[in-house]
Amino acid sequence: MPDLTAPEGITLRPWTLADLPLVREASQDEHIPLITTVPAQYSEAEGVAFVERQWDRAVTGTGYPFVVVSRNGTPIGNIGLWLRSVADGRASLGYWLVKSARGQRAAGAALSAVARWALTDLRIPRLELYVEPWNAPSWHTAERAGFTREGLLRSWQQVGTERRDMYMYSLLPGDL
Repeated sequence: MPDLTAPEGITLRPWTLADLPLVREASQDEHIPLITTVPAQYSEAEGVAFVERQWDRAVTGTGYPFVVVSRNGTPIGNIGLWLRSVADGRASLGYWLVKSARGQRAAGAALSAVARWALTDLRIPRLELYVEPWNAPSWHTAERAGFTREGLLRSWQQVGTERRDMYMYSLLPGDL
């Protein structure tokens, strides 16, 4: 897992057990636990298990989960490059920031940095991400980072107890 530097003074680094307060804050969000593996009910054991899952993804090569760190050194979120379909020439990205860090363009800076790294250094031919239509801040982030909306995938993903539509976005090397 590399450390990456992003615009706006944002840095990206691997998860550590010192990030448990970030997991605790994320677990209190109404949406993050629904679409991620962040525990909905935080306990130290659940927080440690979450961090260990991030380590396992990096070790097994299934993904690159990064902690998003603000310019003042505070961990504020997560961005992951997931390699489930890399043999088919594509990878997906997902990101979240805790509420206290939203609206400062940190997600866009992190997304731009990971996307550039994935397309140029890892030479992944296609990146994809999926965003619920109601989540305008997230799809605006994707668009500012250069991703193109390709369409609406109806009933694409289970979120909580229901199937949800998702906008599908892509980024190709020539889009940089």
